[in-house]
Amino acid sequence: MCPVCTVGVVAGLGIAEKYGINDIITGIWFGGLIISLTGWTISWLKGKKWNFRGYKIVSLLVYIASVILPLYFMDKIGSPFHTYWGIDKLILGILLGSIGFLIGAITYLYFKKKNNKAPFPFSKVVLPISPLIILTIIFYYVTK
Repeated sequence: MCPVCTVGVVAGLGIAEKYGINDIITGIWFGGLIISLTGWTISWLKGKKWNFRGYKIVSLLVYIASVILPLYFMDKIGSPFHTYWGIDKLILGILLGSIGFLIGAITYLYFKKKNNKAPFPFSKVVLPISPLIILTIIFYYVTK
């Protein structure tokens, strides 16, 4: 989880909001941002030797709450008319984006460990962000 990944996630999120893109797509980028920031925080805590019991889960829950609670209190989440497949659009997007970003990041770590080096230049950025881009394209057309 590198700074460029996080900047990419934030940029995608900003673009989606600015142009009024479907909330599922916005949620996808929120989910990627949550996982990216959680990874950064876990790495930072490890570096500071603050490895308390459950620190990974606590870090994840803090970021989830910091995204979902403000959206809930702003009435962006929770409307029965704001659903897709029976799930709130932003929540669905956050789940999909989180899973997609995590799969991309795990894929990068797998190939790096297997080859003792990054699989290709900028793969640390490309592999985690690619699932978000793919999901964005899919849901752009599915929800059009």
